[in-house]
Amino acid sequence: MSRPAEATHEPALEIRFGQVGLAQLRLRTTDPAACVDELTGRIASAPPGFFERTAVCVDLTMLEREPEIAEMRTVLDAVRRAGMLVVGLTSGTDAIAGLARALALPILPAFRVPKKPPAPTQVPTGQPAAAAGTSAAALVHQQPVRSGQRVYARQHDLVVTATVGAGAEVMADGCVHVYGALRGRAMAGARGETAARIFCLTFHAELVSIAGVFRVFETIPGELAGQPVQAWLDGDALNVARLGG
Repeated sequence: MSRPAEATHEPALEIRFGQVGLAQLRLRTTDPAACVDELTGRIASAPPGFFERTAVCVDLTMLEREPEIAEMRTVLDAVRRAGMLVVGLTSGTDAIAGLARALALPILPAFRVPKKPPAPTQVPTGQPAAAAGTSAAALVHQQPVRSGQRVYARQHDLVVTATVGAGAEVMADGCVHVYGALRGRAMAGARGETAARIFCLTFHAELVSIAGVFRVFETIPGELAGQPVQAWLDGDALNVARLGG
């Protein structure tokens, strides 16, 4: 007589670690009115709904002193009223860790930005080398990146030989090259590499970001729309210019 097949039990859940897109909100003041005013202006300059229910990690390292718990609750309420969702604080001092526990928020890794930015450079006309800390071999993606999709090159440059559609994201620890139209979001230097750059042949981007510094484009500047461009950091300023210009 054969034995009945043993019942199989699927696990109730799984825990996995992966790359998650997350905006970082670096506070320079704990004045809630000033925070609301600044956020309102930034959101108004972005495409409609761009920051709606965006998950953000709050960075307190630029503050002159450690904020009080009640003070931070007021600031976080102001951020939420602006439409963003606070999901954690960046790592820092023991006081910040205690503050995170009191606010029932996790501690998340901060962007690793060098203390001293590189010296300003001229807009190059030749092919750039890989950004420092990344492999010279690039990840090559040859299919279109469609809305809702993300392509991430960890510790590499990223080369996309097709289009990046609206609502799509391309991200790399090194440089991002798009040999087609860029209509979505491009993020280079995802782990804080300030020497990384973004290149594309046809510029219609929603957002470009390098080492956490970003610019959004509700309306493309007339001289850049549809043109081959590159983006690079000069200190804390993110510059965008036509290639060969």
